[in-house]
This record gives sequence, structure tokens and C-alpha cells, in this order.
Amino acid sequence: LFKRCPAQAGLGGGSANAATAMWGVNELLGRPAPLDDLVEWSGELGSDVTFFLSGGTAYCTGRGEVMEPLPALEGADDVKVRVVKVGEGLSTPKVFGALDYGGMSKRDPEELLREFTSQPLTSVPPTSYVNDLQAPAFSLLPRLSALRRRLEECGFDAVMMSGSGTSVFAVGEPEGE
Repeated sequence: LFKRCPAQAGLGGGSANAATAMWGVNELLGRPAPLDDLVEWSGELGSDVTFFLSGGTAYCTGRGEVMEPLPALEGADDVKVRVVKVGEGLSTPKVFGALDYGGMSKRDPEELLREFTSQPLTSVPPTSYVNDLQAPAFSLLPRLSALRRRLEECGFDAVMMSGSGTSVFAVGEPEGE
């Protein structure tokens, strides 16, 4: 396996490695475990490992280990997403340590899910992109906040930090392109 997913980028690189190793060993052994068992066991390995066994789009709750597979989002194939990472990384425990639990989003996750699944992805408003780890990551690494502002100034449809950082993704096309 060769990939170029940077560490401490909020892109699930380590979790993807764990899921791939789990899947690969099961395949090499002739699939003794059904996918449901792999999904159940994956939650013990890490919070996001389960998602990487979903095969694509999924709604994850809990620590990320409770997964509901979903069909691909309408219009997703037509949307460009750019991912930009600053040079530094942040550890997930450090970001969670800086999280103000009282300041977390009050948006209902089920409502947000409906916004993403009931209309084309290009119609989802930027306010529907929620990441409670963004504020603590920005406080720990102010360059991230500056990067997000710069991408927003380019006129993308939505801009948000990925996971616990330090990657920021921009949805759509910048203005003038």
C-alpha cells in the first residue's frame, strides 16, 4: 500500500490504514469474518476506522464507530473539492483537550443530515458544514484560521477544516475560475 495522506491532517489516514489492514487480512484468510463483524470490531481500533469500511458515503455517530451506510450524495460527482494543509500538524487529543464542550454547535445532527441528503450537494448552504473541532484547532494553530479566511475570500461555496485538522477543504469553484 502506497498513499500520500499526510499525518495529523484530519483526513483519517491512520484510520484508513487500520481498516485496510483489517480488510486485507480478512481477504487473505478467505473472508472468515463477514463485513458486519469487521465493522463491529473496527470501533475498538479507533473512532474513524468504521467509516473506512463503509464503501463510500456514511452517517457516523458516537465516536464515529456507529455507522449507517448511505447512498452517494446527489450531485457529489459534479462537485470539486480542494484540500489544503498547512505545514504543521495537530494531535487529535490536543485538539479535543482544547474543545469547549459548552460552545459546541446546537444544530441537530439529523437535521444536518437531511440538508445533505434531500437536495443536490451544490444547494447545501455553507452554514450546514459543521465541525466542532475547528475552533479549538484554530486557537492552537492560528495559521489554520488564516488559511480558511483566505479560501473563503476566493469565493468557494463552503470552506471548513477537516476532522481535527490541519487540512481545510473548499467546496466548489473559486470566483472567477
